[in-house]
Amino acid sequence: MNSFFGLFAKPLGYLLAGIYSVIGDYGITLIIFTVIVKLCLFPLYANQIKNSMKMANVQPKMKEIQRKYANDKEELQKQTMALYKEENFNPMRGCLPMLIQMPILFGLFMLLRRPAVYLPESQIDNMIFAVHESFLWVQDLAQPDLWILPIACGITTFISFSMTQSQNAMPGASGNQMAGMMKMMKYFFPVMIVWMGRTFPAGLAVYWFIGNLFTVGQTQALKVWRKKLEAMKAEGKGGALFKSDAKKAAKKANPPKNDTRGPRL
Repeated sequence: MNSFFGLFAKPLGYLLAGIYSVIGDYGITLIIFTVIVKLCLFPLYANQIKNSMKMANVQPKMKEIQRKYANDKEELQKQTMALYKEENFNPMRGCLPMLIQMPILFGLFMLLRRPAVYLPESQIDNMIFAVHESFLWVQDLAQPDLWILPIACGITTFISFSMTQSQNAMPGASGNQMAGMMKMMKYFFPVMIVWMGRTFPAGLAVYWFIGNLFTVGQTQALKVWRKKLEAMKAEGKGGALFKSDAKKAAKKANPPKNDTRGPRL
């Protein structure tokens, strides 16, 4: 497992060392580093919002399928899968940003715990001292901050999780089950983050806190963008958003016929 997360720790180490060589302040370096990582993950979040917009089209059809096949669970499941395929909708796509972020988080944890292993050789001496720099009230970013940063991480995790959950509610009976589990996670996960944050290096807590703030702002901006697109679609101007999906669906429905005329000279 360590070798897997080490695949993420190595490039993160090069990026962190490169930023520090320019900035010279480890706390600010962590903030810039976090923003860069989040910007790299932005296409995933944009795709997540697009997927949640498709959900608005799926829900009425899903309710009709549930009503029609209420007494036939096997056919209900079959028709549900067919609907997802027809709409090119994946209800689990909303979890992708979180799944992608976790290896990055553990890779950064390994980097901050053992910088000499994952940093460029030319930067090891500078960075070993850099990770112990102070930042604001934190005296040593390599040591845990017992209360302020962990609590801040827990609060921003709760806000970010709540916003993401509201945009990715799944339709159908499976969605109701998932909603119950997500509601439990909504409260359990922030508490776990507070508990873990009291044992992680403060630098990692800075990354998590700034990352959550960025995600909240990003989600709010995408929410505004989503409303504008929905308004444009209602006026007949927003169809371009789903143009690529429409082409894919049309291609599946009408596959190209085999050319039987033989090779051309």
